Amino acid sequence: MESRVFLQPAYVLHRRPFKNTSLLIDFFSIDYGRIRAVAKGARREKSKYRPFLQLFHPLLVSFSGRGEVKTVSGLESSLSAIKLEGDRLFSGLYVNELLARLLLNHVEHTGLYKIYQDTLIALQGSRAIEVVLRNFELKLLAELGYGINLDADCNTHAPIRRARNYRFTPDIGFELAEHESTADNSNRVFRGEHLIALRQLELRDRESAQSAKRLLRIALDAHLGGRPLNSRNLFVHKA
Repeated sequence: MESRVFLQPAYVLHRRPFKNTSLLIDFFSIDYGRIRAVAKGARREKSKYRPFLQLFHPLLVSFSGRGEVKTVSGLESSLSAIKLEGDRLFSGLYVNELLARLLLNHVEHTGLYKIYQDTLIALQGSRAIEVVLRNFELKLLAELGYGINLDADCNTHAPIRRARNYRFTPDIGFELAEHESTADNSNRVFRGEHLIALRQLELRDRESAQSAKRLLRIALDAHLGGRPLNSRNLFVHKA
């Protein structure tokens, strides 16, 4: 990555205290993907950076430094932060944690940046949370090269049928499960009708919504290195 970058569109994904008065921040930027940088003195009450370094706040950030960890050299914003509350806030934190965990440093994801922005706007609106999150998860996996084919059996290439059951293998796809049902102990067997509902983002009934959530969790967990997502606990504790 260049030693100096000026006014890069970015969002804060995660921040934590660093040394006495600074913050160590993971940014998601439009041209450089995830960037880790130190905002010196940002925890001071009178810091010029402090009002801007909030989650879901569109920023223009300048960085400098040759190492893996950069230094914030400038920060601007002409827009206010997106306001999320309750489950929509928890959902935003979940989306941020997924990006912080799955993105590589300094790898461009321009398309994913737009998807992230659209997801935050959708969470601020009235669209069903389940649909917004499943849509983001599917697009995130596709952008990272792990897209799920919800159209066909990975072996025969026959279209997914509503009345059939399919076994899912991460990064491979679905294969017909002739002798298995969704009532079996395996949590990797899915009804064709639920896969079609996910493909169409029509998750109106409880069963299809739960099936979609289970599928995406399996697909994402395959790339999270066995470490659970902290943000998932927010929904559990609320329930």
